[in-house]
Amino acid sequence: MKRICAILLLLSIFCMSNAQENTNITRTIFAYGGSFNKPFMRYVIALTKKQNPKICFLPTASADDANTIAAWYAASEDLPMRPYVQKAFVASYTSPKTFEENLLSMDAIVVSGGNTLNMMAIWKAQGIDTVLRKAYDKGIVLSGGSAGSLCWFLGGTTDSRPKELSIVHGLGFIPTSHCPHYHSEPLRKPLYFENILKGNLPPGYAIDDLAGIVFENEKYIRSVAVDDKSNTWFVSVIDGKVDEKLLPVSEILK
Repeated sequence: MKRICAILLLLSIFCMSNAQENTNITRTIFAYGGSFNKPFMRYVIALTKKQNPKICFLPTASADDANTIAAWYAASEDLPMRPYVQKAFVASYTSPKTFEENLLSMDAIVVSGGNTLNMMAIWKAQGIDTVLRKAYDKGIVLSGGSAGSLCWFLGGTTDSRPKELSIVHGLGFIPTSHCPHYHSEPLRKPLYFENILKGNLPPGYAIDDLAGIVFENEKYIRSVAVDDKSNTWFVSVIDGKVDEKLLPVSEILK
């Protein structure tokens, strides 16, 4: 009986220790409106709070495009990081580790732009969506722009289908909607307004191509930008009208 009590006590201490450890984890997402660039990459490196972090590029939305991957490695060359790529179009013969083994060993994960709808379908089929949730809960920094930012939210509009922009659902780590390319693509803003006003999308965050937002534990923390012309906004409905609230940029990235 004493032995059983001792084991139960040890299990209790272990569980309490794990619970305390989990409460100390900061879940971080850095979403930007357009493509990756050196200032954004430097910022991701800083968010990891590690020296020479392991950062993995996830180019599923581009169908693992070779040119996109080459651009990622080229942009990483003179940065204090260790660049990796996790392809989704793989074969068992040439992939000795699982998606989970690779992605959960990283300090940050950066998702490319491209076709959001196809990316979400592939992630679900491959179980990558579940792995990304584990990465998020583990405190691995998640980032990306365009499709790579839209994926972290409940949903938004995408050009993933022919003819016109349509609504796509994301992973929902941030429980709002999102609009990338806010001013660079003329159809984005009016359609975002319309969908929020009609209740097709919940209120959410709109981001210019050269701006970004940091979220910690699902809460807005700050806005940053690469220049003084790019911004972020929170778009909602107040008294039956669309309200566009400018979120001040706290830092210009270099």
